[in-house]
Amino acid sequence: MHHPTLLTVLGVAVLSQTLWVASVVLPISNCYTFNNSSHIVDFSSWIGKTFEYDAKGVNPDLAVRFCKDVETRSQTGYVDFGRYDNLNYFAAGSGQSDFFQRFYNGDLSGCELSYDKMGRTAQVNIICGTCPNGQFAGQHGCICSVTYESNCRVLVELAIPCEKPGPRVFQGCTVGFHPRSWELVYNGMTQFGFQKSRKEFSFQTEQSQVALYMTAVASLSSLVQKPSFKVSPNKGLELKLSGSAANGEPPTTLSPTVLIVDWRCEVARDVPYEVDLSIPVVGYEPIQFVLTKMCEYKQNQGGGTTRGWATFGVLSCIFFVSSTLFCCGGFIYKIRVENQRGIDALPGMTILSAFLETVSQAGRGYSRPVEQNSAFANEASWERPPVSSQGASRPTERKYGSI
Repeated sequence: MHHPTLLTVLGVAVLSQTLWVASVVLPISNCYTFNNSSHIVDFSSWIGKTFEYDAKGVNPDLAVRFCKDVETRSQTGYVDFGRYDNLNYFAAGSGQSDFFQRFYNGDLSGCELSYDKMGRTAQVNIICGTCPNGQFAGQHGCICSVTYESNCRVLVELAIPCEKPGPRVFQGCTVGFHPRSWELVYNGMTQFGFQKSRKEFSFQTEQSQVALYMTAVASLSSLVQKPSFKVSPNKGLELKLSGSAANGEPPTTLSPTVLIVDWRCEVARDVPYEVDLSIPVVGYEPIQFVLTKMCEYKQNQGGGTTRGWATFGVLSCIFFVSSTLFCCGGFIYKIRVENQRGIDALPGMTILSAFLETVSQAGRGYSRPVEQNSAFANEASWERPPVSSQGASRPTERKYGSI
């Protein structure tokens, strides 16, 4: 009799091994954050959405443009209380708020003495659901309360229906082509160009080896497991992993682990090969990225370049040993048989002497016979020639300065 529960568990286990989980890709905007359990929450669809608060009193009305800015509105005009950019904070909150956003570099007038001359600032505490006083947030949310700490800083409580949390990200992890770079993975998320196969990010055929460096937070580095890979199509590209990362050594920020990818093209094709690399992390989504390899021609069996250098080294060694034996044998022969001494006993010196003598004679050239009446026949090159008389000058030569 079959047990449906056991079969279901086995089926799920097999399916989990065969399916390739999608990587955690960096969001399209900087309007995202992580909750307290390291799950990513993407608010990219909320960028620029406006929430208004009617003060109904002495204070002016206030408006929050999500992931944009915070400003007050009155009859005298608008006052900016900070703007949102890449350097601002969007993080998980504590207590009543689930998240918070900080806005800096607002209007400076009247707030010149603010910290680091940042002008007016604001903090928006985001509550997922309804306001603490029971006010219903509505379909798109609303501002619950506004508190002015001073003329230069304001606190805002905003209740919205938050986005559903995404996968759990292994924060602090980086993967790059240098021990201090993160071209492939940054903060546990796959960077643009390596989340799927892209021909413009592919490696050339002659590059048979790629070194990748991985770092992680030291307190969580023991959770990193050995990497695995999948090649598509599965035939035509031979691939092997080596290095400290392939051996399962835990990476840290001070001592990154190295993952060496050795690949060789066995079948040439116009479309690049896709290599999916996955680094499992206990309790988190795996670190995944894609490498693309071009195979314009078939490469020789591994180590073709190394073997070429080895052959050159062996031939050079044989030539050096043979030359040494020839010189020593010729030197001994000339001393004992031909009774030659000194430098003349060296092999090849006779030929070298004849060659040098021939070259020296050829350098002298042909000396033209010198006429006996020539004024420069026996004159040295550095001696001043005698001044010729006025009558010896050429008849066509003009004379100036004399009467």
